[in-house]
Amino acid sequence: MSAIDIVAIGEPMVEFNQTRADEPSYLQGFGGDSSNMIIAAARTGARTAYVTRIGDDEFGRMFLALWQAEGVDTRGVAIDPQAHTAVYFVTHAPQGHVFSYLRAGSAASRMRPEDLPLELLRGARFVHASGISMAISASACDAVLAAFEAGRAAGAKISLDSNLRLKLWPLARARAAIGAAVALAHHFFPSIEDARALSGLEQPDAIVDWAHRLGAGTVYLKLGPDGAIVSDGARRERIAGAKVRAVDATGAGDCFCGATLARLAAGDSVFDAARYANGAAALATTGFGAVAPLPRPEAVREILGEVRS
Repeated sequence: MSAIDIVAIGEPMVEFNQTRADEPSYLQGFGGDSSNMIIAAARTGARTAYVTRIGDDEFGRMFLALWQAEGVDTRGVAIDPQAHTAVYFVTHAPQGHVFSYLRAGSAASRMRPEDLPLELLRGARFVHASGISMAISASACDAVLAAFEAGRAAGAKISLDSNLRLKLWPLARARAAIGAAVALAHHFFPSIEDARALSGLEQPDAIVDWAHRLGAGTVYLKLGPDGAIVSDGARRERIAGAKVRAVDATGAGDCFCGATLARLAAGDSVFDAARYANGAAALATTGFGAVAPLPRPEAVREILGEVRS
């Protein structure tokens, strides 16, 4: 049996999240989509590891302490004395949350294929990355594709979250790189907004068909508060959104990915795993920040009505 269920690769970011829209009050937390995802997977019960680079700074040391406290294996985390750990700010407005980044030249953006911890990747059951993991630099994009190829060759299942950020790269490059990654992916997690931009299509079912044509084995089309559509190519199911009092959607999609893969590692079907993840992602919107609200199984089972008195 593999010692690690899920390895994620990407960029962690220290988060400053605005807690009130009418004043500049910020709560310090942690973010970075792949880091959020791997913590969500760990809280769901998976054996996890993270691959990244952090600065030799206080923010980097805060992340090491966080991952160790969450039970995330940090053997794949390199410390770069010549670059900084990235930071971002979240502000809230009636139209939704807005991200502002201080990430140019970050340690994670200096990831290269030749620095990958291949033994760790080859020993995992799932290898996960995102569009952001690929967009932060050309060398990071190459590193993600190399990690996918190494993991797949060793029998790992490959997972990709689209997480399209057009501030980081132009749409044409994003389409090419994400398309190459989807062709390697057993599990693809696009949001409806990302998928519309990447595919040029509008209707959810047409988007799912497009994702399968790219090569994705199972597609989890994330619809935000409206739930998700899950397709394994032979069967397609729509999962309704869970009703919660949402205050901050930061990290909810990352939670969906992490919880899904953790439940797959535990033996769930793709549809049962997605139902669990749908409840977990809803709960992740009920508090501020990307990491603090990530739920544990007891809370998810309660919202899904699975707790027995």
